Amino acid sequence: MTVRIAMWSGPRNISTAMMRSFGSRSDCAVSDEPFYGAYLKDSGEPQPMADQIIGDMDCDWDSVASAMRGPSPDNAAVWYQKHMPHHMVGNVGISDFPDHKHAFLIREPERVIASYAMKRVAVKFEDLRYDRQLEYFKLVKNSASEIPAVIDSTQFLSDPEGHLKLLCSRIGIPWDKAMLAWQRGIKPSDGIWATHWYDKVAASSGFASEPGRKPKLEGAAAELAEECRPYYDEMREFALTP
Repeated sequence: MTVRIAMWSGPRNISTAMMRSFGSRSDCAVSDEPFYGAYLKDSGEPQPMADQIIGDMDCDWDSVASAMRGPSPDNAAVWYQKHMPHHMVGNVGISDFPDHKHAFLIREPERVIASYAMKRVAVKFEDLRYDRQLEYFKLVKNSASEIPAVIDSTQFLSDPEGHLKLLCSRIGIPWDKAMLAWQRGIKPSDGIWATHWYDKVAASSGFASEPGRKPKLEGAAAELAEECRPYYDEMREFALTP
């Protein structure tokens, strides 16, 4: 039976590096933000490459959800699905995946906003949806027999191997040392937006070193970080610690 992993992450996290990590396993298939096209089509958000993404992807919410619950690509024993809570603006939500192993990847809002702003002119609360990520976490926490795994990216980068071993144990899959490294470049499993968003990951062959001090934000960016932080802080209390 396939172990389906739904990793719920905000943007400008280490979500693509984490997808690379799981994709390095010989037993694992990966899916890159499968609801992105549906989100762009329904929301009308003017994001980079929006028209190309919509044209390239299945944009029907129910069809995508059905595919994510269906057979894994190449009958892989493990299926890692990279999801973004802010994409879920249609009629599908986390409750539509009762048989998935849900995990949550979080990052300090100051780091997210500083990184995101480098790629776009502006960033708003709806682009990040820390509130929906917390909502999804609580839904799983209240319905499952154990607290779902939470990975804080800054803590993670101080000890990737320790965190990955613990994460694999919580998900119920064996640890594989191959998860610590990958080949450089764009992967066939990447979304077509990879050429715009994945430059740093494409140049990497493993997880980055632990980041330095949090960036200092000002004005609207600082206000946005303050708005997001209570949701982040509440989830951070549950972050895995090797």
